[in-house]
Amino acid sequence: MRFGIDFGTTRTVVALADRGNYPIAGFETADGEDLDYYPTVVAERDGELIFGPQALAAEEGTIVRSFKRLLGASQVAPDLIVRIGRVETTLLGLLTGFFSALLHDLLHHSTLDVEDEPHQAIVATPANAHSAQRFITLEAARAAGFDVIAMMNEPSAAGVEYAHRHQRTLTSRRELVLVYDLGGGTFDASLVSMQGQSHDVLDSAGIKRLGGDDFDRVLFEQALALVDVDPGALDEGDERRLLEHCRQQKERLHPSSKKIVVDVGACLSAATQKRLDVGEELSSVLKASRYYEACEPLVVKTLEVLARVLPGNLDEDALDRIAGVYVVGGASALPCVARALREWFGRRVRRSPYPSASTAIGLAIAFDEGSEVHVQERLARNFGVFREASDGAEVVFDALIDRSAAVPSQVAPATDLVRTYRPTHNVGHFRYVECGWLDDSGAPAGDITPYGDVYFPFDTTLRGRRGLEEVAIERTPGEGPRIEERYRIDASGVVSVTIRDLDSGYEKRHRIGPVR
Repeated sequence: MRFGIDFGTTRTVVALADRGNYPIAGFETADGEDLDYYPTVVAERDGELIFGPQALAAEEGTIVRSFKRLLGASQVAPDLIVRIGRVETTLLGLLTGFFSALLHDLLHHSTLDVEDEPHQAIVATPANAHSAQRFITLEAARAAGFDVIAMMNEPSAAGVEYAHRHQRTLTSRRELVLVYDLGGGTFDASLVSMQGQSHDVLDSAGIKRLGGDDFDRVLFEQALALVDVDPGALDEGDERRLLEHCRQQKERLHPSSKKIVVDVGACLSAATQKRLDVGEELSSVLKASRYYEACEPLVVKTLEVLARVLPGNLDEDALDRIAGVYVVGGASALPCVARALREWFGRRVRRSPYPSASTAIGLAIAFDEGSEVHVQERLARNFGVFREASDGAEVVFDALIDRSAAVPSQVAPATDLVRTYRPTHNVGHFRYVECGWLDDSGAPAGDITPYGDVYFPFDTTLRGRRGLEEVAIERTPGEGPRIEERYRIDASGVVSVTIRDLDSGYEKRHRIGPVR
């Protein structure tokens, strides 16, 4: 069995690659409701963690939604301690528990006819996901029992689904597809060149913490302000119920909607109603136009990122090469999003008929042996290092790998970036970072993810010594050893470095990312 898994912030969607068919897994909730997704929710009940539909139905204990956002933190590691109610676990343990529950429910409580056998999967990650996020996701899925064959950027997978549905729009002149992916917790954009069955992701960019959750929060705050209720006066359960209600009201909006009714009182507990002296009938009635106006700064942020992946020359000829702008992701249904995109691209804007499932379907298509689709991914993040300079008196940034670097695939074998030099210092202190882009001066900009410091003893007398971080960095007399830095990107988009003394053969290898 081959699955495409779109591990989303609020919803995880699974599609099966079944000989040219790509059905979506459905799951049944405790009250008999059918869901075409697996809720990305965790809850603590009686000292144990439960996930998915079970967690969604929990009435007691702690419920945590959108826990995937923990992966987007700038400094995150598998052993990061996470507390859910009375349970303390690691981030890797939390994600492994989620993927284990997902696999169990796929086998026993889903609409798919899945046999209990080895299950291969291709897992989606946000285009701007840093190495730590990819690494932890990969480790968790494999530990849960999935045989993860590959990982793919979410908008790249949506581009595959576009080609599957809209092949006739692609010509030798119009071969570019711009993917706008606004999910529950992240925004991603990709520019994909589609020539026959070969898809080359020319560029990708994104925002780690911008999605449907944020649009829900805007409505939440507006609704409370209208009835003069301080958000700080709500307890955890009140806030959770009201945010969920705001999400439901948001998803009911359509282009002709004039107003939004938020039943604030009905979402509050009896104790909170009494404390605030409000009744269950307390409601906020907002003009839809006012809500869209409040959401405009969020939409503008997505358009700014979208502009980064457009062809560099934004003249009519360059724009004419775009066959379509494919709009996917559950939060993309908001009418103000569609209106903003139409102002840019007119009739070329196409929304997936299955916006929440587009990525999972694209993954399944790419994974289907009969589809013969070849996707060339790009790193989508700039990678570099801060080094010592001027006898250790200053630190300079050295850009190493550009965001357009190809990730190893069937059409692009792995290639190494190699640097050889003779150091002038006794110790090399490397501070690796990934970032969204470089500013005009060449410094890291956008989402910046720093990693743990790496030390390498250039001075042979320091080798084998612990505590190199405590050694003063000094200029050494004479000629230093020949040092080689070799950087490699693996198929999951994770960067590793091997630093080697070519004269003696002494070397240290590091996988750039979280420390386990």
